[in-house]
Amino acid sequence: MPPKPHVQQRERLRDEKKRMHQPSCRMNDDEYQLLVRAAAACNMSIASYLARAALKAARNLDLSAAEIAGEREMLKELFDLRIALNRIGNNLNQVAAALNSDEPAPQATAVLSAVDRISLRVDAFLRRYLDGERPAA
Repeated sequence: MPPKPHVQQRERLRDEKKRMHQPSCRMNDDEYQLLVRAAAACNMSIASYLARAALKAARNLDLSAAEIAGEREMLKELFDLRIALNRIGNNLNQVAAALNSDEPAPQATAVLSAVDRISLRVDAFLRRYLDGERPAA
């Protein structure tokens, strides 16, 4: 476990602004370590970091919804690309097996066309997401 970060003390809240509720959430080890590093980088306690991040998201629900929708669309596209690549990989293996056995492989042209199409799709996906474009919600 990493050493506790130096935490900057914040000004004490008056009773009417005092934080009385303590919500809870569960995280796996990787998520928790990411949170610990992020809080330390901001020189904040984990609880303070979580509160600030959650409140920032809650105050801008439109942005949060758009980000979540963008992540969902990105994950769906990645999943779809993985399925397409698996299918093409299977077809390519069949073509290679046929050619290695001196058998005809009439599907070779179709498989290579599919490789070209999926390659263009992967390129477009990477361009869109690396350039920071996110789909509308």
